Amino acid sequence: MTTLAPRRPEPPAPSDAARPGPLGRIARVAFRRRGRVLLAWLAALAIAFGLSAAFSGEFSADYSAPGSDSSAAQNLLEQRFSSESGATIDVVVRADGGVAAAQSRVQDLLADLQGLPHVAAVQDPFTTPGSVSPDGRTLVAQIRLDVVNPEDMPVADTEKMLDVAHEASTDGLTVALGGQPVQMAEQGEIGSETIGLLAAAVILLITFGTVVAAGLPILVAVAGLAVSSTLTGLLILFVDAPDWSTALATMMGIGIGIDYVLLMVTRFREWRLAGLDPEAATVATLDTAGRAVLVAGGSVMVSMLGLFAMGLSFMRGAALVTILAVFVVMVASVTLFPALLGYLGRHVDRLRLPLGRRRRGTDVGGHVAVGGHVEPGRGWLAWSGAIERNRLRSGAIGVAILLALAAPFLGVRFGFPDAGNSPDGTSARQAYDMQAEAFGPGANGPLLLVVENPTQDVLGRLSQAVSATTGVAVVAPPRLNPAGDTAVVVVIPTTGPQDAGTEDLVHRLRDDVLPGTGAYVGGVTATSIDSTENVAQRLPLLVGGVVLLSMLLLLVAFRSVAVAVKAAAMNLLSVAAAYGVVAYVLQGGWAGELIGIDTETPLPSFVPVLMFAVLFGLSMDYEVFLVSRMREAWVRTGDNRRAVTEGLAGTGRVITAAAAIMIAVFAAFVPSPDVVLKVIGVGMAAAILIDATVVRLLLVPAVMHILGRANWWMPAWLAKRLPEFNVEGRPQDHLPPAAKPEPALV
Repeated sequence: MTTLAPRRPEPPAPSDAARPGPLGRIARVAFRRRGRVLLAWLAALAIAFGLSAAFSGEFSADYSAPGSDSSAAQNLLEQRFSSESGATIDVVVRADGGVAAAQSRVQDLLADLQGLPHVAAVQDPFTTPGSVSPDGRTLVAQIRLDVVNPEDMPVADTEKMLDVAHEASTDGLTVALGGQPVQMAEQGEIGSETIGLLAAAVILLITFGTVVAAGLPILVAVAGLAVSSTLTGLLILFVDAPDWSTALATMMGIGIGIDYVLLMVTRFREWRLAGLDPEAATVATLDTAGRAVLVAGGSVMVSMLGLFAMGLSFMRGAALVTILAVFVVMVASVTLFPALLGYLGRHVDRLRLPLGRRRRGTDVGGHVAVGGHVEPGRGWLAWSGAIERNRLRSGAIGVAILLALAAPFLGVRFGFPDAGNSPDGTSARQAYDMQAEAFGPGANGPLLLVVENPTQDVLGRLSQAVSATTGVAVVAPPRLNPAGDTAVVVVIPTTGPQDAGTEDLVHRLRDDVLPGTGAYVGGVTATSIDSTENVAQRLPLLVGGVVLLSMLLLLVAFRSVAVAVKAAAMNLLSVAAAYGVVAYVLQGGWAGELIGIDTETPLPSFVPVLMFAVLFGLSMDYEVFLVSRMREAWVRTGDNRRAVTEGLAGTGRVITAAAAIMIAVFAAFVPSPDVVLKVIGVGMAAAILIDATVVRLLLVPAVMHILGRANWWMPAWLAKRLPEFNVEGRPQDHLPPAAKPEPALV
């Protein structure tokens, strides 16, 4: 009678001489030639800095949906109506005694603004129809800039405009500036990277208890980040990337760089405690934990490559900038880290903090066993035993928690945050509120109808038909370009830019009113709607591609069907729970106010996509750390219960510290005034917390206890076709002769 439950594999025969793999050999060379390695890294940094200074590109991002109506409208404006294609700033003026009485002061203000850098033209509100509110107390004048993208407007020049507006706000006159360039100028910087590094340093000190051990992960991460951030300038010379991609790459570079070296420092100390000299311990560390680092880093890069499936240029750019940071950090982990151990390996436990010391021993795999025991601690035994006895209940509780956290995402509202979501007191928010109060909510989200090769008859019928459309408040007179082959008609909706009614209006115009007129619906609001729908259509490609590639990577690494399928399912649940936390925060209630979101805010459609790619990769990191230790115990003992328990006990401290560092790094971006960075920080910090607690400490052991020996099953035909990676390495090859275990009996 046959069974699917696998027979425990024979442990590799112990050897008296270590036979390191490629990583071990690299570690040996780096350790012995440590001076040259350090000089090589310094030279790489200098060369990268020099090349970047000479040839660095500029950040740029196209958030439009390729082939969409709004994209066609923007292309027409740029080609035929350049005066209408540039970025704009709105000057909103409210006069207590009426704007007519303050006309001379307003004209002086506009003249001052006209003379500032990058101002191409300033609209005269007193001669432009619709620029003065019905009550005569508020007017809007539009400044046309000589840059197309708001990101290209220098912050210093926008700040000069804000200074002029502030000086004019006296004696019953209130002046506020609105528009994307103003929002960007008012965001400022908060030094999130520094905050994250300081928090990581504290966590590492608590984890290791010594300054030297805590300093190694930070040194490697900072070195890798210094090189990758410098190379980013060269990368954006060839690809378009948004300016926020550097913040994402910094998050990832700091977080995973510290996490990977944290794992290897822990393993190095274990090998030293097992009796190896610094060089042998370095080789053993890279030959065991180094393999896990490569698999973990590979899973992150595979996840980020999934962003290419979206077909959006700014997504590809953000992915490449982040992949560059991850790759350089991985290279630093396997070259710079062993070189630093050549100098600091003997002193890794120096400068100890007075945190108390516990007696430690090593188990048969060379791992540290706290308290001198070679068996897992009582706490982990009790926890694993409780989950084993209640495995079905534990699994159900874990799934219920994740589904409850994910529930708010069902009511999420997609869109791009605008000035109405800016903090109170900013000029952009003040201008937004003043326009909405004086002209109606739709004034902050006008639609641009771009008409190709218009005739007066077509424009007349078009304006009449649009005016009669439900949801339209005002239709401005058409404006023709000098050649007369393109016209622009500004349409003010009755609803705000984030209102579902505005989206309905855009589709109503395109489907029922504009066909046959040669008109396209464009503008910031229409672009946001098109981009959201475009991302939603492509999301299944990303999810399917990333999940399949990650499962294949785990299948090769652990040679187990169950491990690959379980990891994919649990990572999907973990990401869904993080989405739910983000959606709840964006509702603007008590949770939103804690992080500076005081109004109901839409979720940019690309944020869940970005979060999925990043979080799926990071979740795989912890899966690799945990399961590689479990498989190591399984190969040695053939006891699934002990493998699960030893995996939890052996990695619980490392995963907890690694997760705490990641949470601190991502949470450091929550105070950012940029809503996108704030939301990404909240979502990723929540996801790591959920993954390291509910998933790794509850769901994973519960499911692995349920599956038993089937955890390690793989069909024979598939096993023959997959390469043997052996992610856990051969720890027994590196143990001193006296510590080598006897071969276990089958």
